[in-house]
Amino acid sequence: MFVAVLRVHLHFSGSGSLKAKRSELNSVKAHLRQRHSAAVAEVGHQDSWQRSTLAVAVVDRSVALVEDRADDVGRYLDARLEQGARIERRVMSWSDLEGLG
Repeated sequence: MFVAVLRVHLHFSGSGSLKAKRSELNSVKAHLRQRHSAAVAEVGHQDSWQRSTLAVAVVDRSVALVEDRADDVGRYLDARLEQGARIERRVMSWSDLEGLG
């Protein structure tokens, strides 16, 4: 089993209020959950009108499959958002995770 953990930095240039950003962000998070079977949480810039940082995780049985799924997430975000997304990625195996405990 492998997991890709992504730290996703988003910029909502057209957002003029926290409510507008929240609406767009909720749509993005729902899509990631439903279409990419990803776990998603907002982990930064909750009070900013135009910025957000998400933690996104995808799991699969091989490193190639988890890398493909993480790439799909990146392509979706780049297509959806005017300024795209800056993504940091870590891929780990179950063995890697056991060593963290």
